[in-house]
Amino acid sequence: MSGSRVLVTGASIAGPALAHWLCRRGAEVTVVERAPGLRPGGQAVDARGVAKEVIRRMGLDAAVRAARTETAGAHTVDADGTVLETFSADDDGGDGYIADIEILRGDLSQVLYDDTRDGAEYVFGDRIAELAQDADGVDVTFAGGDRRRFDLVIGADGLHSALRAMVFGPRERFVRHLGLVLAFYSVPNEFGIDRWMLDHQHEGRSAGLRPLRDPTRAMAMLSFPADGFDVDHRDVEAQKRLLRERMAGLGWRTPRILAHLDDTPDFYLDQVAQVVMDRWSDGRVGLIGDAAFCSSPMSGGGTGLALVGAYLLAGELAAAGWDPAAGFAGYETRMRSYVEANQEIGRLHVRSRDADAATAEPDMEALMPLIERAINGVELPDYAGVPDSGAPVSPAAR
Repeated sequence: MSGSRVLVTGASIAGPALAHWLCRRGAEVTVVERAPGLRPGGQAVDARGVAKEVIRRMGLDAAVRAARTETAGAHTVDADGTVLETFSADDDGGDGYIADIEILRGDLSQVLYDDTRDGAEYVFGDRIAELAQDADGVDVTFAGGDRRRFDLVIGADGLHSALRAMVFGPRERFVRHLGLVLAFYSVPNEFGIDRWMLDHQHEGRSAGLRPLRDPTRAMAMLSFPADGFDVDHRDVEAQKRLLRERMAGLGWRTPRILAHLDDTPDFYLDQVAQVVMDRWSDGRVGLIGDAAFCSSPMSGGGTGLALVGAYLLAGELAAAGWDPAAGFAGYETRMRSYVEANQEIGRLHVRSRDADAATAEPDMEALMPLIERAINGVELPDYAGVPDSGAPVSPAAR
């Protein structure tokens, strides 16, 4: 069959990126997002290696680069502010610790939404309430009351994916807590942050500040070890209390950063976790991005996995004539090694923050093949012969 009716749940990065490629391949796409609108701010995310090529093929290189944080590099500092180590955005051809393409998650989400809003149908403030699939399609009942039928349903709804729990089983089966909690929120730039990120680490905890495009604001980043994490990911007040408790006594600029907890507009805190699954599809339902293979923010590769996964999933489905079994199988085969490399990087980075492990120098010669596989270790087929409109189609053209 030509084209397919596809429902994508989640409008952060993986969802709109997938909408871009599905539309270009001729699909009719609906994106449903439970939030009332796009979520601003968030952590800085990076595009390295093959992910930059996907952005280029999307025709979004200029738009993405225009929205970058323009961070020049990072200094690690001690409690007195003395610089211990420096990393530049020019290191490793722009694919180093501070990437050449570094952008706030919310800003990248906005770029992708602006690119696809005329070609895909977006439904905000709603979610999937019930789902039933048969050999020919998927019947979806939305919380708002609508009932619709789709050929495919793709979950791009993140680490806490409701679709994954609905179709594949409880989150405990797939989510692996790595023993660290991260928090991000914007603060007034009373710290003199100007293009250089500052990061202070001590005995497993860290506090940092990074520049934003708005010079009057800075992004605060805090982390602490936590073997167990029992705070609801939607209970913001409980999260703030926990953060104050766990960050007490760290020193450096931490007290001033914490002083802005109650007046920030974009607080976010969650466990550092990975999603590990034997398969990312079940019949006509598939998963992408953090919902399928979260590598954790500590990998630096989550955005690349989302962008590359979107390109490959849409391409493989279209190349298979929208047959879900063949399309999902091709997608998993092409992505699996790339995902595993990024997840291993994430685990290594978390372990390196352990006070005992931090004293041991990493064997960089042994690590380099893994790093290369995490950055460039996936082939991007040209999908010659597969429909490609060159740009998302408009609803009127369907």
